Amino acid sequence: MTTDGFTTCLWFDGQAEEAAHFYVSVFKDSGIGRIVRWTEAGPGPAGTVLTVEFTANGQKFVALNGGPEFTFNEAISFQISCSDQQEIDHYWTKLTENGGEGGPCGWLKDRFGVSWQVVYAPLIDMVADPDPEKAARATRAMMGMGKLDAAELQKAYAGE
Repeated sequence: MTTDGFTTCLWFDGQAEEAAHFYVSVFKDSGIGRIVRWTEAGPGPAGTVLTVEFTANGQKFVALNGGPEFTFNEAISFQISCSDQQEIDHYWTKLTENGGEGGPCGWLKDRFGVSWQVVYAPLIDMVADPDPEKAARATRAMMGMGKLDAAELQKAYAGE
């Protein structure tokens, strides 16, 4: 691992390697890097995974088997900016499979408890539109959705 930039560290309870492989399978420009295992010095059992370095969508991560002391919550989430419905559907489906769960307004939790926002990229401009009516229609439409529907957001924004 290089010393430039920064790396997001995700704390797991024994699922670091499984999670890293899962994220690499979901995102383009991804791969597994170095896997560090506990030695006889502990505190984990010798040979078990301590950390897994991986890249997902070009971003650097470390998955750490830190134990049960800390868990994920919605105070931190990762935004995935999607250009179309196909991308929204891909990420929503992959991240909610095998125990993940959808939430409101494009938010979801994957099976590891990590929070994600699967965002239709043009929505940010829609809700920030200087025309308050257009912005309000787009916002109301988004607030009524779980997984975002790009076509319905466009219709609401246009006043259709």
